[in-house]
Amino acid sequence: MADILELNLDMSGPVRIARDVYWVGSERETPLHANPYLIVDGGEAVIIDGGSRLDFPAVMTKILETGVELASIRAIICQHYDPDLCAALPHFEDLLLPGNVQILTSKPNVSFIRHYGVRMDIVETETLNHRYPFSSGRTLQFIPTPYAHSAGSFMTYDLKTGVLFTGDLFGSSGEDWKLFLSLNPQCQGCTRTLSCNLPDCPVDHILSFHRTVMTSNRALRHAVHLIQEIPALIIAPQHGGVLTQSQDIQLITDKLLTLDHVGIDGLKSKNNDVFFGL
Repeated sequence: MADILELNLDMSGPVRIARDVYWVGSERETPLHANPYLIVDGGEAVIIDGGSRLDFPAVMTKILETGVELASIRAIICQHYDPDLCAALPHFEDLLLPGNVQILTSKPNVSFIRHYGVRMDIVETETLNHRYPFSSGRTLQFIPTPYAHSAGSFMTYDLKTGVLFTGDLFGSSGEDWKLFLSLNPQCQGCTRTLSCNLPDCPVDHILSFHRTVMTSNRALRHAVHLIQEIPALIIAPQHGGVLTQSQDIQLITDKLLTLDHVGIDGLKSKNNDVFFGL
């Protein structure tokens, strides 16, 4: 299977982004790619943001291609409740062993996730003290990021590998999608916002995505400040590209901290009409 060191990735199979951490998404062409992930720890495995109904065949195939047995999957982490990461839950339920797997999510997400018709136990991360331990002692930490973009949104940090799964944070959309995002050296030191001279600038795509998806300047900045406190080596968002270079992570962090006109703060009232003031 492909891994992060390969120049020509084979997206038809699982892609290793860190030790025992895999991207298992679909390679189909769509402006909004969803990135499901799989963490394997010995005889246990956890899925993060399992994807949509459209992507389920590809996702399940890639999970099996990692060599993981269905009985090893113990949890599906849902970092918020949108269909692009939760709609496949009933399909997983049909294949996984009854009573062997739980849905892990925050309390505000539970009532929404139940509308997918799942019968699996839903465990609130708050009752776990925002941590999930594997039998080996490896631990995942859940970091709440309220209103970035839903009330119950959170991130998942793998303390063993330093991978931070950020959900919609650090995400983007666009036709020119690449699993691993490496910024142009010209981006370093750039002070522009949504006015890049480079064609199809990935930073512009990220900033535009956050203005549209996040709820407000305050919610975004609160979440990004939390990210600054985490010693993440890799940023793995639910949409867009995985960031592996510290200078790229720092640049986008700085851009997001100063981004304005986010969500409701991008609305202006003029002659009783409401419009996006981007």
